[in-house]
Amino acid sequence: MNENQNSLQNINDFDPSELNLDDLEASLDADMENSLADLELLKEDREKIGNPDSLSETVMNVVWEQFVNQVGVVAGEEFIRENRGLTLDLRNSAHIQTTDNFEKGKIASHNHQIDYQERYDNWQPKLAHDENGEVITYTDRSGKPKARLAGSHVRKPFDDGRPTGSVEKGTDMDHTISAAEIIRDPQANAHLSEIEQIDFANSDANLNEMNSSHNRSKSDMAMSEWLDNPNKNGQKPDEIFDDLDEHQKSSYRKKDAEAREEYDRVKHEAEQRSVQTGKQSQRQEAIQMGKKALQGIAMTLLAALIKEIFQKFAVWLKSKQKDLSSFLMKVKEAINKFVNNLRQHLKMAVQSAVGAIATMIFGPIVRTLQKAWTFLKQGYKSFKEAIDYIKSPENKKKPFSILMMEVGKIIVIGLAAAGSLVLGEVIEKALSSTGFSTFPIPGIGSLASILGIFIGALVSGIIGAIALNMIDRQIAKQQKSITTGKIIDAGNKILSLQDRKINVSSVQLKEQKVQTGNFIVARHVQAADMIDASVQAIKDDLNTIIENGEQVSSDNSSLISKANDDNRDEINSI
Repeated sequence: MNENQNSLQNINDFDPSELNLDDLEASLDADMENSLADLELLKEDREKIGNPDSLSETVMNVVWEQFVNQVGVVAGEEFIRENRGLTLDLRNSAHIQTTDNFEKGKIASHNHQIDYQERYDNWQPKLAHDENGEVITYTDRSGKPKARLAGSHVRKPFDDGRPTGSVEKGTDMDHTISAAEIIRDPQANAHLSEIEQIDFANSDANLNEMNSSHNRSKSDMAMSEWLDNPNKNGQKPDEIFDDLDEHQKSSYRKKDAEAREEYDRVKHEAEQRSVQTGKQSQRQEAIQMGKKALQGIAMTLLAALIKEIFQKFAVWLKSKQKDLSSFLMKVKEAINKFVNNLRQHLKMAVQSAVGAIATMIFGPIVRTLQKAWTFLKQGYKSFKEAIDYIKSPENKKKPFSILMMEVGKIIVIGLAAAGSLVLGEVIEKALSSTGFSTFPIPGIGSLASILGIFIGALVSGIIGAIALNMIDRQIAKQQKSITTGKIIDAGNKILSLQDRKINVSSVQLKEQKVQTGNFIVARHVQAADMIDASVQAIKDDLNTIIENGEQVSSDNSSLISKANDDNRDEINSI
């Protein structure tokens, strides 16, 4: 390019045959097209000076991200409400109640079918506790520790309505496995309801008609503990009661074994129900989680489609032609744009689903964390844009004042976007206090939260626009002048290129004239040679005639000679 320009500057000093004029003309055409393109870009840059579009775009991006986050949070909060106020927990311990955990107070609170917390809360008051809340224990005759009951009243539900024995026979209806033992048993209390416990205690398998004296001596002890261990006086039952022979003891032991076998069966079946209901509950909670995550995805995609339609609707309202056909055309354009950007929309939808699942696990605090993350992310983005702007080679030559003001614009845009989050939170709380704005919108959240998001963005955007306008006024004075100068230089460059192209065309025309003239001269020389040859042939013919004796007058010979000379002079002149 530079070689061609140097050639053009001194084009009249060179032999045209030394220049490749066609290549030079093509290079000039390309250079002119580039210069025209640069001119258009400079004009566009000048139009963008002071334009707040970047502010509105940044704020709307933050609002959109905040809205998507809210859709996910709302889905998560709905899950928690439907999950009895419990966050997502798919661990076995959260759904399948084990006896060991129940005894330690670790409740499988997520089981949807059995309220183990209620069972635990009903069980604990039946046991005596010290001032620290620990269960008070004592040592039975066999040396084993046992929980002390809170009082005799805890046995009352087991005794109400059951057979009492026979006064005539001197017998009582004894709980082979005592009510106290059932009340103390964590396995029974974990997996059997109180009604189920009472039903077993008063069942035929557990009720035993027993000698009244034996029954009172046995009290709430297990049969083996009573028969095999002496009392505080060192006496065993068979040493106290003469009628308690081996046959009777064997009968008691057999009845106890049968009752305990049935008791173990009932508890085992109940424990299996706990496992099954826990697995079902676990599966239901997982399915519910999936539904709410999909709800977040669906709502995000729907909102994205509605957003595209509203944007096209706004364009339709500004257009001159407002009829059904043009409106449907805009809707079609919105759908096409939505489909073309489906990958980006799916990315936002997945973000919404992740937010929903995070809310299900950690609770509503995720909303605050997401806002804080968006705030920090926007701050980092603005800081990075400012640093990149300063480091950009094309900006290093800018005056320091303009450079700092441009960086200030970037920071203002970031602050406006982040400020919309803070203002939105304040406005949401203010509206929530009025009552009516807490009206829930399915899948999106409360009216207060929606209004908070958009009003916060509007106010923050207006404040940011005012700040940008003030900065732009200062920048525009200098930057427009610089840009205008660049436009003038670009125009001058184009005019120079045009002038050079005209010179090239002029040189080409001169070269063509020279070539044409040379061609004509060559043709004339050729014609003169042909005439000379003809004249010489005529002379030869005349000489032949003279030699053959023909008489030609001297006057005629002179005329012929003169005519030949005149013709030759005329051809040579041409």
